[in-house]
Amino acid sequence: MSDKRWIPETLFDDLGFRMTYAAERVLFEERTAHQDLVLFEHKTFGKMLMLDGATQVTTRDEFVYHEMMSHVPILAHGAATRVLIVGGGDCGIAEEVLKHEGVARLVQVEIDASVVEFAKTHFPEFTGPVLADPRFHLVIADGMNFVATSAERFDVIIVDSTDPQGPGAVLFTRDFYAGCRRVMTPGAVMVTQNGVPFFQPEELKTSVGHFRSLFADGTCYVAAIPTYVGGHMAMGFATDDLALRQTEPAELERRWIAAGRFATRYWTPEVQRAAFALPRFIADVVAAA
Repeated sequence: MSDKRWIPETLFDDLGFRMTYAAERVLFEERTAHQDLVLFEHKTFGKMLMLDGATQVTTRDEFVYHEMMSHVPILAHGAATRVLIVGGGDCGIAEEVLKHEGVARLVQVEIDASVVEFAKTHFPEFTGPVLADPRFHLVIADGMNFVATSAERFDVIIVDSTDPQGPGAVLFTRDFYAGCRRVMTPGAVMVTQNGVPFFQPEELKTSVGHFRSLFADGTCYVAAIPTYVGGHMAMGFATDDLALRQTEPAELERRWIAAGRFATRYWTPEVQRAAFALPRFIADVVAAA
């Protein structure tokens, strides 16, 4: 019998199953004012961060989520200079955004300062380049309040939220998306973390419904991320520019080269265009929104 500690992901308890990971070593564990946080080492996935029983990031497959949440909206927009991240305390998305040479200002609004503090120690590969970049500005505040009151305007908004539970629940409401629209420039694009449609179809349906009540175009695109169990992960996409999700690979490649031709491990121009081609069961969820 192994004496390792097994750490469960409880996100799908109501569906009758858990994913459980054998921790080689627990690196950090704390209950903050906002959430339960545990960081541990796993022999396959490397460092794993869980918040409130849901896997947030692993060093083995983080590149898929971070690249697709960052590069898709920025390169779809084509001329983004000001970017807002809501959430994302580990700074993985911020690191990808700052690879774009055309981004002049990146504001990240994170509700829990302790998440950023622990990331400085345990994810220096993300926080090191981000915190050293003068374009990066961290705001410790409630994201809902920020988009409702800020005087700033943004070309791209990336909502890197937890699942719709606890303090993250408000980031899936129509009021929050309306606040995001308020701080978006004409032709801006917003992307959101919208779960795994196979297990969480109502989450995606509800968000896309809100998008379509506020924007000319509301849909999602997909990526395959091993530790987000259940198949495809959906990333919500909202904008008033109907052409953005139809940008051709040749144009996306031109924009990527102009942005600095940075290295990627998942994103390609062809993957971006194809990500909007939804499997029928996901397309049906989006159509019903």
